[in-house]
Amino acid sequence: MGRPQSRSFIKNGKMGLLLITPQIIMATINPHINFNGNAEEAFTFYKSVFGGEFTKITRLKDLASPEFPVGDIDANKIMHIALPIGKNILIGNDIPESMGRVNENENRSKISISAESREEANKLFNGLSTGGNIEMPIADSPWGSYFGMFRDKFGIEWMVDFDPKI
Repeated sequence: MGRPQSRSFIKNGKMGLLLITPQIIMATINPHINFNGNAEEAFTFYKSVFGGEFTKITRLKDLASPEFPVGDIDANKIMHIALPIGKNILIGNDIPESMGRVNENENRSKISISAESREEANKLFNGLSTGGNIEMPIADSPWGSYFGMFRDKFGIEWMVDFDPKI
């Protein structure tokens, strides 16, 4: 962010000072999820809940070259897939066999969704948690928001929240 600038002016015989502050442009945070060969299936499911269209799908075979050989087992795996959701983009890929597997039981991170309404929170919670494990049913929380947590059928952890005060 740039530094504020000032401009002096005279109006009705009085001197004034105008402070000009640059516009703050915030970065967006776009979650990136690694999968064990089922990224396309997971993202097709996410698309069915959120709507929208994929902006990009690149398979490992699309990048194959003498410098980057891709085996038959990995050829159709996803190198990059992107689904815009509001101002953010959900991004994912499959891990090539040579890199091992993703720990599907990790619990260090969750994707948090801030819904615009209680109805939207219910729709997203119910849609994304289908076939998964609900850790905390969506309900009014002690801290005043409408909140729920779950691990979807692909092992990804989500939190859905609607705060009527925001």
